[in-house]
Amino acid sequence: MAQDALNHIELFTDGACSGNPGPGGWAYIMKHPASGKVRDAWGAEELTTNNRMELMGVIAALESLKVPCQVRLVTDSQYVGKGLMEWMPKWKANGWRRKEGKAFKPVINLDLWQRLDELLGRHTVRVECVLGHNGHPENEACDRMAVAAYKALKADLKD
Repeated sequence: MAQDALNHIELFTDGACSGNPGPGGWAYIMKHPASGKVRDAWGAEELTTNNRMELMGVIAALESLKVPCQVRLVTDSQYVGKGLMEWMPKWKANGWRRKEGKAFKPVINLDLWQRLDELLGRHTVRVECVLGHNGHPENEACDRMAVAAYKALKADLKD
């Protein structure tokens, strides 16, 4: 089997938030087609935003990979999709600033975008955007896990 096929990963991610900001959760499902292995993970933060959770799902998954991989990232987040494919190269060229009107402003969630940029130096990522809550099995499963993650956190905080 070719090395390329061995290092190919399918990655599905989602983030969710109760309030924006509020408690939030992220989740991913990672598939390795060559071996048939599937791995998932999720996490939560007490005070965050939906966009941060969308980014954290991708970051957590990419950080978990032990070797450089070819990654097909499937997300329902236009923020993640456009950020990776369109916005981030421009932000980097502008010193990690975004243009707003005629002025440059700091990039929102800069810490997470810079972590993603570092991970893109290790992995080759191709992004596919899907519609959320539209019956995509892995996207729906990630959504359920992300919601369950922040609900569990909320329950723990009450105890």
